[in-house]
Amino acid sequence: MIIKIELQGQRVRVIYEPVERNVFKIGGIESFKEAAIRNGFTYGTKVVKLEEILADEEISEKTGFKVGEELYDVRRVRKALILDKNYFLVSATHGLTEEIAEKSIYDYLENELKMKIMTSKRKMTTELATSEDKKYLELEDYNCLAIVSGRVFNDDGIQFEYTESRHRPDYFCFEDTAIRHRFKG
Repeated sequence: MIIKIELQGQRVRVIYEPVERNVFKIGGIESFKEAAIRNGFTYGTKVVKLEEILADEEISEKTGFKVGEELYDVRRVRKALILDKNYFLVSATHGLTEEIAEKSIYDYLENELKMKIMTSKRKMTTELATSEDKKYLELEDYNCLAIVSGRVFNDDGIQFEYTESRHRPDYFCFEDTAIRHRFKG
C-alpha cells in the first residue's frame, strides 16, 4: 500500500507499506467486491439466505429499523472466512435477488436504483462464534470472531441497511490513515 501525504505549503511524502493480508478500510464505505479488487484477490460470495421478513422487537433493537418494517434478511459467506449478515429496507432496496447479492448489492443500488450511499456508523467488537458461524465458516481453532457492524444511510438520511460482518481473527484487518491537527487552545 502506498500512502501519499500532502500538507498545505509542505512537500509531498510517500510512505510505502507492504500489505500481508486483505485490508478493509475504516474511514470509507466500500463493497466486498470493491475491497477485493483493491486488494487484488479473487472474491467469491455464496448467498446462504435471502428472504423478506418483518422487523420484530429484537431485530428493531439490534438494527435501528422500526418494528413492522419490511426487510430483506441476507446472509452471504465470503471465502468461508467472513459471514455477512445484512438487513436491507425493502422500500429503499426493492428487487434484490440472489444473483444481485452474489455479485454486488451496492453496485445494484447505485447503478440500477440510482441510490446515493452517504454515510455509515460502525462499531468493531469481538464475540464468541455462534452455531451459524460454525456452520458456514472455516474457523479452524478459533472460537471468536471480529465483528464490524454498522448502520448505513443514503443521501436522504434514510437508514437502508444494517450490516454485521463476522471475520475470522487471522483474516481480519481494518486500517485507517489519520492526520493529526494541532490543537490551538
